[in-house]
Amino acid sequence: MTKDPFSDKWSSKRWTVKRTLGIGLAVALLVGVAAAIYFGQGGGEEPARLQTVRGVIGSEKLAFFADQRVQDVFAKHGLKVEVDPAGSRQIATATDLTSYDFAFPSSAPAAEKIQRDRKAARTYAPFSSPMVIATFDPIVDLLTKAGVVNSGPGYQTFDVQAYLDLAAKGTRWDQLPGNSSYAARKNLLVTTTDPRDSNSAAMYLAITSFVANGGVVSSQEAEAKVLPAVSKLFLDQGYTQSSTEGPFEDYLSAGMGKTPLVLAYEAQFVDRVVRGDSTIRPDMKLLYPAPTVLSKHTLVPLREPGDRVGQLLTSDAELGRLAATFGFRTADPRHFTDVVKEKNLTVPQTIVDVVEPPAHETLERMLEAIAKQY
Repeated sequence: MTKDPFSDKWSSKRWTVKRTLGIGLAVALLVGVAAAIYFGQGGGEEPARLQTVRGVIGSEKLAFFADQRVQDVFAKHGLKVEVDPAGSRQIATATDLTSYDFAFPSSAPAAEKIQRDRKAARTYAPFSSPMVIATFDPIVDLLTKAGVVNSGPGYQTFDVQAYLDLAAKGTRWDQLPGNSSYAARKNLLVTTTDPRDSNSAAMYLAITSFVANGGVVSSQEAEAKVLPAVSKLFLDQGYTQSSTEGPFEDYLSAGMGKTPLVLAYEAQFVDRVVRGDSTIRPDMKLLYPAPTVLSKHTLVPLREPGDRVGQLLTSDAELGRLAATFGFRTADPRHFTDVVKEKNLTVPQTIVDVVEPPAHETLERMLEAIAKQY
């Protein structure tokens, strides 16, 4: 049979048309999908930009705000939060707040002053941390015999009045009866930070002045009464560091020899346990001063965007859970409770013996009087 040349040509042409059509349909489909995605994300417009909110914060919260998970939560709410760290006293007295949307010091007295000076309508206290004494098992045994450490409901307390009595006598560690575990020839003192710079030192002053006065110091007569005793607690230490991280890092690395008793935020200890970086060893213990004070991290909105940050930190469950992983006690206590249970960490669920610090002006006067003696 004679082969029809036109039949081959027509078959080839049909195949070419089909191939071209197939490619065209595929391209059209891809364009359609891309268009659907593009227009579905904003009708052809650029994705909404995040609103930048600027704040000045106590340095203890810097790691929290720098965490990518925290930034992602704020981004879901349309915010990009940028922060500068500063000392809480510095935020209240020396920082130019005009370029910030919120101020977030680590103490209620500092926030109170900012709120009053800036006439802010409200404040937010999304998390807090009680002041604690970080120490070691042999020191706990020694101070239990000396009547300073007592057992509480699931935790141990540090009797501030008993401690002040020993400190007033200039008691050295090697003078404690039956002391064979820490016979150091130095005064029995809690290591703190420099009262001229640090919020934790101000919180320590709030505790010790309350006990020395028999109540919150609220007059200049009471200040004069307690200053000789409380000043010695700082001055007799010698050199003190400006940030709470300093003595706490010494506690972690240098151990009992250098820092047998260290004033710290509970959050610092819990944060290290949560990290699981092996810096907290089995012989390390927390003591809760009786009485103690809460370092209330209090946000003062200076503009509307700052108010949004305060609202989210207080109400957003995801931010609450993240704050608890950094050791903070949160507005919803369940977040902190879940974290410490997961890590099998024994801390009090509720701390009963908590006192209020003096007003900002009173605390500042006492701190300045101590600073003049350095």
